[in-house]
Amino acid sequence: GARISFSGQVRNYRQTVSQVVNLLGSEANAANYLSKCIYSIGLGSNDYLNNYFMPLFYSTSRRYNPEQYANVLIQQYTQQLQALYNYGARKFVLIGVGQIGCSPNALAQNSRDGRTCVERINAANRIFNSKLKGLVDQFNNANSDAKFIYIDVYGIFQDVTSNPSAYGFRVTNAGCCGVGRNNGQITCLPLQRPCRNRNEYLFWDAFHPTEAANVIIGRRSYNAQSPSDAYPIDIRRLAQL
Repeated sequence: GARISFSGQVRNYRQTVSQVVNLLGSEANAANYLSKCIYSIGLGSNDYLNNYFMPLFYSTSRRYNPEQYANVLIQQYTQQLQALYNYGARKFVLIGVGQIGCSPNALAQNSRDGRTCVERINAANRIFNSKLKGLVDQFNNANSDAKFIYIDVYGIFQDVTSNPSAYGFRVTNAGCCGVGRNNGQITCLPLQRPCRNRNEYLFWDAFHPTEAANVIIGRRSYNAQSPSDAYPIDIRRLAQL
């Protein structure tokens, strides 16, 4: 399938802003309108899943250690967020990377028992998340007219996987739909019959959470259940600013 890079999406956003200016009659009206919008941005998962941890296809894991790779991603992220800010965005929700090392695909390929999460992948994800949280502070300190927040999806996932039954999940290490070990070696194929009780599965396929899991993440992002879910405030409070 075709994809639009985040840089491409930022360029598209710039064009959209020019259309908003024309629709509202002035840059001042457009700026006032855009300042009330919430920009929810979740990046990084594919940079690890479909790049860094695919050494047969990409060289990044040989060129960078996890710390260096996270720095490269954050550097690009910073430039892209600055571009959005320059074109009127003022309320940002930056969503952290989840526990990619616990996905059915990672378990199928790298876990001996098919249950134990792959620590080297999760460790790299934690490095990125730590730098992303620092980026929130950096932008908030530099821009008094904007508000950036960080959503700790990694921590929310960790909470769910440590006590899945409390959230209604019975299966946390296999996809509801897929092929091979953990239903994670090949993702859900056309005409393939998925599991019947998808609300009991944490993962829909080799990579993606189910709707039931996303509902939990969404609710805790909007109204933090734990102080660590959102930093420095949750989306509900961001919307009130």
